[in-house]
Amino acid sequence: MRQSPSVVAICGSRREPSTTYRALEHALDAAEEAGAETELVDLRRWDLPLFDPDARDRGDADALRTLIGDADAVLMGTPVYHGMVSSALKNAFDYLGRDEFENTTVGLLATAGGGSYAQTLEHLRTGVRTVHGWTLPHEVGIRGAADAFDADGEFVDPALDARVRKLGRMAAENAFAEPKSA
Repeated sequence: MRQSPSVVAICGSRREPSTTYRALEHALDAAEEAGAETELVDLRRWDLPLFDPDARDRGDADALRTLIGDADAVLMGTPVYHGMVSSALKNAFDYLGRDEFENTTVGLLATAGGGSYAQTLEHLRTGVRTVHGWTLPHEVGIRGAADAFDADGEFVDPALDARVRKLGRMAAENAFAEPKSA
């Protein structure tokens, strides 16, 4: 019998409350329902000083590398800032590399205050490919994210909830996928 996959989500938002965090919670709920063990990395709670390539082991860097390196799948969520990923997520990603992501299934999620998130998802895909991760073909972009949730943190639009949950389910279902080599 196959072990339960480990799915770890990294929330690149430092806002309280965060629509990115809420969306990742929904994705992880679906991953759990698909049989995964899950963990949500809230970067507000981690000590990750501004990345310095000459001091890669500061703060919680080793713990982050271990957690992500041991994960079977990773979800990366970010708010959209000026068409790019948040500085918090980029900083965390800088502490990571091929050792943590090679052949790892990665799901991508971006929350936008307005309507544009395509460039942000492309930046994430490029970064993940660079460290030899495998991105799921299903990605989620949330337009007008501030209005996407009700007061209890539930999605207002059931179709959007279904898309986010599909991301979590796909991460769990594809956690052990091994990309074909040429």
